[in-house]
Amino acid sequence: MPLARDLFQHSSSSARDETVPLATRMRPRSLDELVGQEHIVGSGTPLRRAIEGGKIHSMLLCGPAGCGKTSLAEIIAANTPSHFEPLSAVLSGVADIRRAAEEARSRQSLHDRGTIVFIDEIHRLNKGQQDALLPHVENGTFTLIGATTENPYFTIISPLISRTRLYTLAKLEPHHVKALLQRALDDGERGLGQVRLRVDEAALDHLADACGGDARSALNALELAARTADEDAGRRRHVRQGDAEAAVQQRALGYDRAGDEHHDTISAYIKSMRGSDPDAALYWLAKMIAAGEDPRFIARRLVIQAAEDVGNADPMALVVATAAAHAVELVGLPEAQIPLAQATIYLASAEKSNASYVAISRALDDVKNRPLGPVPSHLQSGPRPAKEAAGKQAEYLYPHEFPGGFVQQEYLPPGAKSQPYYEPTDRGREKEIGERLQRLRPGPSKHTAGGRASTETQDRKAR
Repeated sequence: MPLARDLFQHSSSSARDETVPLATRMRPRSLDELVGQEHIVGSGTPLRRAIEGGKIHSMLLCGPAGCGKTSLAEIIAANTPSHFEPLSAVLSGVADIRRAAEEARSRQSLHDRGTIVFIDEIHRLNKGQQDALLPHVENGTFTLIGATTENPYFTIISPLISRTRLYTLAKLEPHHVKALLQRALDDGERGLGQVRLRVDEAALDHLADACGGDARSALNALELAARTADEDAGRRRHVRQGDAEAAVQQRALGYDRAGDEHHDTISAYIKSMRGSDPDAALYWLAKMIAAGEDPRFIARRLVIQAAEDVGNADPMALVVATAAAHAVELVGLPEAQIPLAQATIYLASAEKSNASYVAISRALDDVKNRPLGPVPSHLQSGPRPAKEAAGKQAEYLYPHEFPGGFVQQEYLPPGAKSQPYYEPTDRGREKEIGERLQRLRPGPSKHTAGGRASTETQDRKAR
């Protein structure tokens, strides 16, 4: 049966059409031309066997930009007699999905031909639109191929994930990208092989390294460099490293302020400060700044970090962090990167204690899960009949009237507290706090902060 794949097969003239971007012209046409994804389409893999056998199943292709998700979808389309129907996740709605399903049913009934619906950036569909896909994927009206740069477990509804196979494409390494660049230079039909062009090895290396694994970005930068480079004595355009740098402008960081890279980077930043590694923390800070992260978001994380992970081991940490947050509002970037760096270094280098966080977590657990007793009468405000009836038992002892400014009395309702809340560590300023509380408290503490943390604390460690 002939394969009707006119949608993605360029004619010789259109393949050389310079109005079509080089990255589009050089899309791989077969699995053998797809670079860097051997783990899912290499020889003998289940997906490769399915594609070569024309037995396509619904799937989600997950991976960073420019790694080959759309190319793989097009290769699949070229290896099946099914009709290929691309939908835009930005422009399409439930009505478009229903139309595609109706046409797929008609196509199957009249021509015995299946349909593949391809949705790039499928995570941009809202929940209702994703729900609309479910019955058609479930009953086989069409085969769905969705592509996403986001973590599908965060952005795709669970019922849709359960009805598809998930394939994760790897980020391309520089040697993969360089091979694609060289292929474009050698290809006289679709690439730059017919152009009188000379490209220095250093220029290729820079393009391959600076694109951050995004083959599309690297190929389009190569095309721009080739068009703008000066001619040499032999009237060939000579692409030098400077031309490559000018075409790229700046390294692609692969950072999406709403995606996985955002969450992973801020997580690494927080954990580096918690782990007392100022150099690592500065590295992740620099990445966020260079990628255009909102500096106020970084400043808020610093304030939280100061209280959660440094706490009273160094009370100045919170002062430094809040001052940095104020400085960000006051001066803005680029100057704000300096107080952000100062606060980052201070927090990473400070003594650490999560005792304050553990303390409030334990108190919240008791407030939520234990009976709430009334405020003891001697702590209530103003005169009350019950206080008058209680006589001296309701008398509040004013600590400043006693030696050392302290007097033992009960401040909690009976049975309200399950365990000590605040248990200072022996680190930094908190060691002095702990020694004072040890003298004041009626009995020795049985726990140490950071030792037996609540379930919420354990959950926070993965943040």
